[in-house]
Parts: sequence; structure tokens; C-alpha cells
Amino acid sequence: MDEAIKRIKNARRGVVFTGAGVSVESGIPPFTGAGGLWNQYDPKFIELDFFYGHPTRSWQEMKKIFFTCMDEAQPNKAHRVIAQLEKRGGFQGVITQNIDGLHQKAGSKNVQEFHGTIHQMHCIACGRKYKTEEVSLDELPPKCFCGGVLKPDFVFYGEGINPAVYTASQELAEEADVMLVVGTAGQVMPACSLPLLAKQFGATIIEVNTLPSAYTDGVSDFFFQEKATEFFSKLEQAL
Repeated sequence: MDEAIKRIKNARRGVVFTGAGVSVESGIPPFTGAGGLWNQYDPKFIELDFFYGHPTRSWQEMKKIFFTCMDEAQPNKAHRVIAQLEKRGGFQGVITQNIDGLHQKAGSKNVQEFHGTIHQMHCIACGRKYKTEEVSLDELPPKCFCGGVLKPDFVFYGEGINPAVYTASQELAEEADVMLVVGTAGQVMPACSLPLLAKQFGATIIEVNTLPSAYTDGVSDFFFQEKATEFFSKLEQAL
């Protein structure tokens, strides 16, 4: 732990790469694994073709699953300390697979939301953008002024990653001297390639996970098997 903290303190181009595990302690369930959403719900409702064909059914499930627990969730210790790392100046930002917006709520400024966000929507007919807080979900599916259906700005199955976000995330990974990998099993492509890219370009990989991941053997230089809040509480004291 002392050596890992030293690397974090000395980082000049650090980046944090987060997955669902960082938000579990804020009450947001992961998609896969124990207690995962896909153990309870059929993920087809966020398949792009299903959404276009059955927007009302898709929205009924999304409202129940995403737009209640995520909207009410608050950042935890891990989110707040990650924001402090950026504020101190040694870390350049965060790449997150999460769509909950908790890094921004905690104060992180440079957040690459690799899989998009629930906090913004767009009209599939005219492209007009809306903040989620401006849209009523009393009647589903929500509609644009033009009459088109609104779609949340997170990445559905069958939908590509935003090219600008992908490029910015790759640049952060390539330039990183330290990458903190937190709360991800490393199984979702293409996001899971980013720590490999950082490693290839010489970064120290510090992993924090409750269980070993695809990175633990062969990619991670340090592995801390603990909850994100536990690790970042120790780091905060050390900083």
C-alpha cells in the first residue's frame, strides 16, 4: 500500500478507470455478477432494435431500473477522493463505464463517460437534446416537441461508442503514467481494452476490486482486494 500511494502521489498524468463496483456502495446495483440487474431483468429492453420497435415497453423498464435508483443516488467516499486526485493536479481525469453521473456530482471535472449518461436525452427524429431533469416520465415514452420519441444518451446494445469519447479515453490511457482501475471485472469490450493500452504505453496499473478481474494476473502492478470506499479512505488519509 505504501508503494502504491507513493506512485499515486508522484503521478503527473494519472487517470482513473471505473466500473460498476465504484457505485455499488451508493446503492446502484451492477449489471452482471451477484445481485446484477441482468439476473432480474431481460437486457433486451436496451437493445437498440428493440427500443426502436417497442419504445413504450423499453421506457417502462428503463424508468423502473435506471431513472429511480440512479437519479436518487449520491456519491460515496471513492467518488469524492477520485475528484480530489484531479483537483490536486496529478490526475488528468476519469474514464468511467458508469452512466450514473456520480463522478460529476462528487466534483470530477474531466469525466469521459464511455457508455454515456442517463442525465441527457435526445430526440430520435430531430436530434434535439434535453436534460433528463427537464423531461417528465409520467407518460411513456417521453416525446420531443416535434413528436419524436426521446432516447437516453447511454449506449444501448447494438450501438457504437461516441467517437469523441472513445478518442479522448484512448488519449488519456496512452498518456497515463498511473492508472487506477476500480470496480470493474474487465470483461466489456471495447472499454476493457483501455487499461491494456495504458499498460502498453508504460503506465503503472493499480487495481482495486472486491474480486480478482481480467487484469489481476498479468496487467495490474498492484492489486487491492477490497471495497472502493475502504481503499480510498486509506488513500485520503495518506494524501
